[in-house]
Amino acid sequence: MNRPPLRAVIADDQALVRTGFGMILAADGIEVTAEAADGADAVAAVRRTRPDVVLMDIRMPQMDGIEATRRILADGGPGGTRVIILTTYDLDHYVYAAITSGASGFLLKDVSPEHLVAAVRMVQSGDALLAPAITRRLIERFAERDEVKAASLHRDLSGLTPRELEVLRLLATGLSNAELADRLFLSPTTVKTHIGRILSKLDLRDRVQAVVLAYETGLIVPGG
Repeated sequence: MNRPPLRAVIADDQALVRTGFGMILAADGIEVTAEAADGADAVAAVRRTRPDVVLMDIRMPQMDGIEATRRILADGGPGGTRVIILTTYDLDHYVYAAITSGASGFLLKDVSPEHLVAAVRMVQSGDALLAPAITRRLIERFAERDEVKAASLHRDLSGLTPRELEVLRLLATGLSNAELADRLFLSPTTVKTHIGRILSKLDLRDRVQAVVLAYETGLIVPGG
């Protein structure tokens, strides 16, 4: 039995970007259910078509991509729409806010077609888009900002087992699942199980938010 095609919405104020990304996704069998030129249209399109993934630009008129992401993710549960943030700059100062608003990661707009398709499929399957090392670089860049400190979740980590704390700490240093397995002498399946339990216990959407939380709670510190 064939699975239904993966469905996506593309939100960007540049028509050429929307068209180009749409052609790339369609060529790989991903259905583009709608396009949006601003954040408000993106929210409406998601509510109307219920896609699996949204490619979301940050800087758009009327409503930016961060606010649109918050509204979209507030509508869905654990199995709801995932958001990938699009940005021109890899250290755009909006990126941290986008991730902490619930986005599953971000892509540069000069992403290769292969990476774009792989990223959309990865996020739709429930994984995080960002390579852990990229996540760490972003968090280290922004973790000392006053607004980040003010927004710190201060979440209690006492519910995690010693092994889960160890996994979370190593995950936040930029290790992949395979590297975690090697370091801890575990199977990749066991590592995935530990990460799944961490996300569940801390009510986190994906490993991107887990890395953010590791920094915000002081489990790991920038440069540490």
